[in-house]
Amino acid sequence: MSEKSKLISRWRGTFTKGTDFDSWGQLVEAVDEYRMVSRQLHKEAASSTSPFTDDQKKNLSKIATCLELRSRALQSPHSVDGFTLEQLKRVEPVFTTLARQGAYEFPVSVPSTPLRPPPLLESGQINDLDVDDEEDEDDERLAMSASGGSSCEPFTTSTSIKTTTIQSSATSTYRSGNLLPRIPHEPKMTLVTLRVEKLGLKSASSHIDPYITISVKDVSGVDLTPIQETPVAVRKEDLYIHFDADIELQKPLEKLPKGTAIFFEFKHYKPKKKFTSTKCFAFMELDEIKSGGCVIEL
Repeated sequence: MSEKSKLISRWRGTFTKGTDFDSWGQLVEAVDEYRMVSRQLHKEAASSTSPFTDDQKKNLSKIATCLELRSRALQSPHSVDGFTLEQLKRVEPVFTTLARQGAYEFPVSVPSTPLRPPPLLESGQINDLDVDDEEDEDDERLAMSASGGSSCEPFTTSTSIKTTTIQSSATSTYRSGNLLPRIPHEPKMTLVTLRVEKLGLKSASSHIDPYITISVKDVSGVDLTPIQETPVAVRKEDLYIHFDADIELQKPLEKLPKGTAIFFEFKHYKPKKKFTSTKCFAFMELDEIKSGGCVIEL
């Protein structure tokens, strides 16, 4: 394999790793991968000893710009016109053309002025996405229950004494959620209601306006149903944030393809940075959907 082919293979591998993280909701990891390969592509495009032609270098810069656009979109979750994951995935075939001579029409529109990622951070600094202490991870749990067409008792683990009523921050937008109603019943089809009861975190009391985003994705990360958001949590009890929210899946269980997963993203408002951040996520596969309570690791 030539040096040129090795470079293309390495860049494409990092690109795919980033889009995988992006599909799974691991936003911090996705931005890390995107900006790593973006810097490499910008460096190669500016090199006077590069094995790539001028036309190929232009495409390297365009790919890098798309990666930076997606990174910025992930750091601005409320933006409605940000660069989407679907747009970025359309860029991946360009890597194949880099091994061939001749011009290639770029599949998406990009700014004429290349966008560059921010300089590498010093050790200990973080970007605007939510990066929390690792000590929290071992104690993160999402308690929930599921029912297929009939109600069941919600999952509970303990009774807490210390209770805090959650109030919306004066500088954030209070969220009432966008949970959807139950879909009409079809013969021989199973309708699923997921009840998200509570989430356990060591730092539960410190989170402002916490809520959970629920999405149903196929193996390629494509949303199969509308994304739903719970209202802001109803209360905090010691290490737990309580939601007590019922989510109605918008497709019968039998119509979800093999490999489908349901993702739960825990989000909260960060007043110092004035945006909503994703702290952690969990997911469950179709074979894990059963009546009764369960606990999912975050």
